[in-house]
Amino acid sequence: MKFAYYPGCSLETSGKEYDLSTRAVSKHLGIELTEVPDWSCCGATAGHSTSHLLALALPARNLALTEETGLDVTAPCAACYQRLALACHELKQNPQLREKVNEITGRPFHGKIKVISILEVISSVGLEQIRAQVVKPLKGLKIAAYYGCLLVRPRAIQIDDPENPQIIEQIMQAAGADTVDWSHKTECCGASLAVSNEEVAIPMVSRILKAAALSGANCLVCACPLCHFNLDMRQLKVNRLRGTNYYLPVFYFTQLLGVAMGLNPQDLSLHTHFVDTGQVLKLVG
Repeated sequence: MKFAYYPGCSLETSGKEYDLSTRAVSKHLGIELTEVPDWSCCGATAGHSTSHLLALALPARNLALTEETGLDVTAPCAACYQRLALACHELKQNPQLREKVNEITGRPFHGKIKVISILEVISSVGLEQIRAQVVKPLKGLKIAAYYGCLLVRPRAIQIDDPENPQIIEQIMQAAGADTVDWSHKTECCGASLAVSNEEVAIPMVSRILKAAALSGANCLVCACPLCHFNLDMRQLKVNRLRGTNYYLPVFYFTQLLGVAMGLNPQDLSLHTHFVDTGQVLKLVG
């Protein structure tokens, strides 16, 4: 399988672990990722709150660049996936709008490609094939799979059931982990609002951590750099402000899949999280 790869801004900065582990796991599974040449910011998450036309033009340029490669494109970041997928959907549905956006970008997008989340790409390998690659089953891990809101809404681009998605659980179970049923898997963590209005975001993060802890999970797994940033980095602040004592490592699903496949830990960047991952990873052995 071969896909164009759109890393987006966060995977080169705060979400570096996601980029490294996605590339490593994809290579191990025989998925060839070719980075979109000269890609630029897709506008997430500020563009669509500024201007509808801007929110289309920014991802449309990247879609046009991808189309020139002849490949469908995948984006690990949930926010990038949503912006690219929504723009692709809207521009395919509305030729007049597509023509207007093409004039703005100066790069014609013809609507001939698809945008696919990295969860769907890896799942498409097949759960049996994933199981066949596991050399270190994730025994001892009780995972709360956290999707956030960007992968399952709106309907036109949702990758799974909007209320009870299962794709992360299926992949983690194939890797030998136990997953828990819990109530907050698609609740919003505050995303980028946490940067400008932490007073709103901290209670949202706190409620997610509380629900995960009550479910018996010993770690969280996500597929979004913004979600990871809020749940991992702000966990200590939640404890300080609200008198709690949460200690839940937060992984990208690709990191744990890489652990199960026996990949080099340095290639998965397991040591760069705010909440230490070492204790829970000792359960795996």
